[in-house]
Amino acid sequence: MPNIVQRFLFDDLDIRGAVVRLDTVWQQLLTGRDYPATIIDLLGQISVTTVLLADALKQPGRLTIQLRGNGPLSLLVIDCSETLNLRCMAQVGENIGSSTKLVELLGHGQLLLSLDMASMREPYQSVVPVVGDSIAAIFEHYLGQSEQLASRFFLAATPTGIAGLFLQKMPSTDQRDADGWARIEALAATVTKDELLTLGSEALLTRLFHEETVRLFNAREITHHCPMDWEKVGNMLRTLGREDVYRTLAANGAVVIRDDLANHTYRFDKAKIDEIFSNVSDSPRSVH
Repeated sequence: MPNIVQRFLFDDLDIRGAVVRLDTVWQQLLTGRDYPATIIDLLGQISVTTVLLADALKQPGRLTIQLRGNGPLSLLVIDCSETLNLRCMAQVGENIGSSTKLVELLGHGQLLLSLDMASMREPYQSVVPVVGDSIAAIFEHYLGQSEQLASRFFLAATPTGIAGLFLQKMPSTDQRDADGWARIEALAATVTKDELLTLGSEALLTRLFHEETVRLFNAREITHHCPMDWEKVGNMLRTLGREDVYRTLAANGAVVIRDDLANHTYRFDKAKIDEIFSNVSDSPRSVH
């Protein structure tokens, strides 16, 4: 069953986890984007990680993760709502080369997490240095620091699908079984990229942990539903002001707005610009 996240629990060990798999939603997210294979791999891995973290949201809100750097890969942005509606984007320079190492692609990096909840007056933000040479290592370190809980991420990404396995040690794990975390961690480390991308949750967990007692919870669907919002973009153009918008129109013949995160391009010709400003004081300037 694709495009899902499904939690599970080792009842006897008090170790929790989750499995994520996306195929058609991931392909939809990449439609029209010409990212190099290395960037698709990184964007896919951090998208899986964002879904795993957003799945824990208990009330309406949105988790946004940004990975910023000064290298050929300057920005990865992924956000996911509590309903698991996912968006993502990457900003990549022209001289990306053939490097596949995160530190070389990102340069001096910084991880920004923003949590915007309906119950909050303003979003909560956390900025941390990038520690680790992979997406999995970065977030394992982050959770170890922020939650004081050992965690493991096993991630896989291709242009047609992404997947991940998450494990987290709870405070009472060692009391249940002193060797439990080490054993589960070692078994999980045997997982292959192909298994992550092709096996269903139950089959994957049975294959990895067949001698353990695993309780599997109901799966939740992941979506990408971001329809175009011409009214919102039109209002944004109004805030820019008539003079600046018509200057752009005169120079380019149209005003083009790119929403990278939602993967939409808005093109406004003169008729549409005139309509936007028709109810604003002062008549629109003519363009020749």
